[in-house]
Amino acid sequence: METHRKQLLVIRFSALGDVAMLAPLLRQVAESYPDWDFTMLSRQQCAPLFTDMPSNVRFFGADLKGQHHRLWGLDSLLKEIDYRQFDAVADMHDVLRSQYIRTRLFLAGKRCAHVFKARVQRWLLVRHNYRHKQPLVPMTERYRAVFTELGFITDAQPAASYDKTAETKRTDIGIAPFAAHRGKIYPIDKMKLIVEKMGKTMSARGEKVLLFGGGEKELTILREWEKQYEGVVSMAGKYKIDKEIDIMRGLRLMVTMDSANMHLASLAGTRVLSIWGATHPWAGFLGYGQKESDCIQLDLPCRPCSIYGNRFCKYRDYHCLDIAPEQIIERVKKAL
Repeated sequence: METHRKQLLVIRFSALGDVAMLAPLLRQVAESYPDWDFTMLSRQQCAPLFTDMPSNVRFFGADLKGQHHRLWGLDSLLKEIDYRQFDAVADMHDVLRSQYIRTRLFLAGKRCAHVFKARVQRWLLVRHNYRHKQPLVPMTERYRAVFTELGFITDAQPAASYDKTAETKRTDIGIAPFAAHRGKIYPIDKMKLIVEKMGKTMSARGEKVLLFGGGEKELTILREWEKQYEGVVSMAGKYKIDKEIDIMRGLRLMVTMDSANMHLASLAGTRVLSIWGATHPWAGFLGYGQKESDCIQLDLPCRPCSIYGNRFCKYRDYHCLDIAPEQIIERVKKAL
């Protein structure tokens, strides 16, 4: 007689970087508990982040702008995933959509746990006149606490999703100069100088600078740089996320903003030099497995002024990103 396999529903809809931080931990939990089945519920575009999971992990993509939009859409989603089959739910998002889903499971008698986002601590961290700022718990550790609450005990450092035997084969560097918000984007004219200089440096070594980004405006800029500078190749618009992660696995180094590409490179197990402006690693969103010593940032009393980089600079000049290109170039060369 076939025994019932226990089922855990894990929810995290966005953003891409936050979902990427969850992937290594979910893999570790699934490997440690082979008698459980795990369903990762997220937006469909996050599916490539979970392609190398153990056989007891499945991904379900929600269409939150279409058939799963609004309350009746969530009811439809619950039916599609057959929510009554689950024994527990790990809400790694704690927003209205995930709260509704976990409430339905709770009312059906299922065990529930949700992530603690420390909203008050985040608010204090970005207050200009608050003098007792300190690093917040990393998001990955907040995810781990949810699994622990549900009885899943994990090691401190799950491995990144890459083959360590490939370390000696690493070549080229990647640069991802864009982010979702202005407060996290290093000035484009200065980044252009960095791309030009590093293109020459890598070309002299017989290697290349690979550019990553998305969106029509970004594609145009990166393709122009590809044409203008030797040793520079744009990856933008050519590949899907899973292929970009594969490419990042083979890089010596990635240079990024506080952006999704920082987290994708971290998922690939690649070292990242990250440039920070309005945001700060202390908020808990540093790439998984990365070091704060690899963060390039200015020590200013007004930083951080935003958790996500979406607040307008009160000085109107974003001088938090006034980092000399030569300083970044020197850091990259030392890391090679």
